[in-house]
Amino acid sequence: MNVVLFEDDYFADLLPLVYFRPVWELRCGALTLAEKIARYVSPKEPLRFLARTYLQQNYIPEERHLDSPPEETIFVNGAVLARPELKTALQNLEEGQCLIAGERLVAFRDRRGADSYRNADGVVMTDRVRDSLTSQSIDIPIIRYIWDAIDWMEEELQRDFQFRPQQSSGKIYDGVHLLEREQICVADGAVIKPGVVLDAEAGPIWIDEGAEVMPNSVIIGPAFIGKCSRIKVGAKIYGPVCIGPVCKIGGEVEGSTILGYSNKQHDGFLGHAYLGSWVNLGADTNNSDLKNNYGRIRVFLNGREIDTGKQFLGLIMGDHSKTAINTMFNTGTIVGVNCNIFGAEMPPKFVPSFSWGGATKWVDYDLQKAIQVAKIVMGRRNVTFGEREERLFRAVHALARKIERRG
Repeated sequence: MNVVLFEDDYFADLLPLVYFRPVWELRCGALTLAEKIARYVSPKEPLRFLARTYLQQNYIPEERHLDSPPEETIFVNGAVLARPELKTALQNLEEGQCLIAGERLVAFRDRRGADSYRNADGVVMTDRVRDSLTSQSIDIPIIRYIWDAIDWMEEELQRDFQFRPQQSSGKIYDGVHLLEREQICVADGAVIKPGVVLDAEAGPIWIDEGAEVMPNSVIIGPAFIGKCSRIKVGAKIYGPVCIGPVCKIGGEVEGSTILGYSNKQHDGFLGHAYLGSWVNLGADTNNSDLKNNYGRIRVFLNGREIDTGKQFLGLIMGDHSKTAINTMFNTGTIVGVNCNIFGAEMPPKFVPSFSWGGATKWVDYDLQKAIQVAKIVMGRRNVTFGEREERLFRAVHALARKIERRG
């Protein structure tokens, strides 16, 4: 089965987390959405990708572009949370049919390919597919907003634990306390220092390759600590939590996802949050995740106010954004990409991408300066920032100004 992942016309509801990545690179649980689809649907054949145009050109490796004949291809929405039953449904999908979950397009087969259904931005338009093909219903979760990924994280961490390394060969020092040992995986090269408590009574804990949990930290599952991440001394991690790879995490974290190469090294509370890559939270940065009146949380996204229906929701922050020491965020605050936030008061609940400032004064963050900082930050982690990355930055800058309605 040749599987090609596509992005649909709901992608903007996942901003700012998908400015720098296609939707299938979001993590929900231990695995990304693409990794789940590969494991459940196409374990032997590599996935191919049809991303938004600027991502297809500057993010997707050429060897993973669509190269199989359309009649041999099944197109799958990259926002799907894959399940074993998805493979069966795809195998039974006939030419000229599509799978629909609620209002969302899950998959389709059409020997003409996907180009006729894509708009100028490279996303598949749901209505075009539904109007052209025969619809079949399927009951399967699909991510609409980023808080959906937060909601599904606990169940997904439980599911993803089956894909852990079969040998837990990491180093566990004397003085470590393990609760429900069979539900704990310490992968090759991982190190657990004395005084650590790994409590898997409420869900599994997966410490991936090369990760380090420093002394006197507590991790309550379900939790995933990604490759080469470091949990700092005395950290308190309350599951469900997904961290990494290559993150440095301290203080208190609860019910949150932190994507790769981001740091929250110091004290401060992060709860029911979702952070992109290359984020850095200064010492004593805190977010609220519960209103004082216990009411439902509303957020501002892409020029409109949305009732999330959630009682708990913290900070949503895009890639390459940073905070100064003692920064505070209100419940359900959304911060775009490449923001630099400081000041004694809470910033507004929506901070547009490429913003620099605090509660009372904001200026545009110069694109060229943002590129220079990213080169320095990524270079410190031996990650290349080349021409493709610079083109990606410029494309994101233009798109953010268009979508976020800034001049």
